[in-house]
Amino acid sequence: MALLPILEFPDPRLRTRAARVDPVELATPAFQTLFDDMFETMYQAPGIGLAASQVDVHKRFMVIDVSEEHDAPRVFVNPTITARSGEQVYQEGCLSVPNIFADVTRAATITVEALDRHGQAFTLEADGLLAVCIQHEMDHLEGKLFVDYLSPLKREMVRKKLLKAKRSAA
Repeated sequence: MALLPILEFPDPRLRTRAARVDPVELATPAFQTLFDDMFETMYQAPGIGLAASQVDVHKRFMVIDVSEEHDAPRVFVNPTITARSGEQVYQEGCLSVPNIFADVTRAATITVEALDRHGQAFTLEADGLLAVCIQHEMDHLEGKLFVDYLSPLKREMVRKKLLKAKRSAA
C-alpha cells in the first residue's frame, strides 16, 4: 500500500465533478489497490472519510470509517442519496482544508444507495456522524467543499490562512 498526496484548497482540481465508475473497473487489481491506498492515506492523515477527488482521481467513489478503532471501513461507489430528513449542525473539518473547522448544516438522516468495493449494490440508512461524513464526501464528488457553506468573507479568510501556512512551511 502507498500513501497518496491529498489535494488542498484552493487547488482547482478539487472543483472537478467526478465521473461515474464503470462497475467492470472494480474487479481490476489496480482499482482494489487504490481503495487500500485511500484507506491507508485516510487513516494516516488522520481522517474519517476520503473522496477519490481529494487524491486527484476524478471518479465517483469514497472511503469512510467513522469507528474509533478503524475497524469499520466502508467503500461507496457511485453513491446516490435517495432520502433525507431532519437537520443537524456539525462542526466539520476536511483533509483538503487542513486545520480549519466550521459548523455546517446537513440532513440528520439519509438513505444512500451505492456499490461496495466488489460491485455489490447496497442501501444504507445513516444518521449522526456517518450521515455527515457521507454528505461531506459526496460534496467532494460534485466539486464542492465544506468551506462553500461559509460566507464569502470567511471562505477568503480560510484561503489566505492556508496560503500563509504553506509559505511558512516552505
